[in-house]
Amino acid sequence: MSSANDILFFGDTHGGFAHCLTVVEQVRPRAIVFLGDLQAETPLHDILRDVMKLTEVWWIPGNHDTDSELIYDNLFASELADRNLDGRVAEIAGLRIAGLGGVFRGRIWTPQQAKWNYFSPDDFIKNVSPRIHFRGGLTLKQRSSIFPSVYMSLRTQCADVLVTHEAPSCNRYGFSAIDRLGRQLGIRKLFHGHHHDTYDYRPHFERMGFEAYAVGYRGVTNLAGEIIRAGETDGEYPDRVAEVRRRIYNPCCPTKPFPKNTD
Repeated sequence: MSSANDILFFGDTHGGFAHCLTVVEQVRPRAIVFLGDLQAETPLHDILRDVMKLTEVWWIPGNHDTDSELIYDNLFASELADRNLDGRVAEIAGLRIAGLGGVFRGRIWTPQQAKWNYFSPDDFIKNVSPRIHFRGGLTLKQRSSIFPSVYMSLRTQCADVLVTHEAPSCNRYGFSAIDRLGRQLGIRKLFHGHHHDTYDYRPHFERMGFEAYAVGYRGVTNLAGEIIRAGETDGEYPDRVAEVRRRIYNPCCPTKPFPKNTD
């Protein structure tokens, strides 16, 4: 049984890692997970060398982690490259953690629409000019895009927790596709970054079928959804919690709402 502080979730750092060692030294988690937009200006393993002596480090990419070749290499070519959770499930501190990094981009796939433009990275590479390939493969920007192939593969697995950069539908700028993925994985909790604030999604928990937590800019949250370190911009933005819909997730029949009480 995991305790609340066994795993800590770190919101977007955007190159600022000064708080990481302090939090890890104080809380002593078994593992930490970065929720994207790390924007490491030097190799991530060099930045987190002292942190790595105390705990496991895991991560998913955000949209800004492909802003430049340097930022990309400092993450994807670092000694922590194998700790990328994007598109897979790993056992971390006794829990199955699934990861979906990056963002939805219309050129690839808009989940609200019936069709996608490119199903997989290979599909994209085959159908665009080689002149825009990056190192003989997928363009740099699209390496932080969510492809349907990754999403479809992930949803066939099982997990206790899902970490994403994008938000689920409890956020006004979130996606119901994230909700569906969470339910198909069988998760109990979801943690996401990207929005640089912490929101109270509790009114949506029953509807979605799992708990969801937004982690703020350079903020830290534990497995219980408790804020260990407040985000540096928490409360500075308009509330993005979506209006609660009446539809409620029924685990016995996931594609339909609970029947109305006619008694």
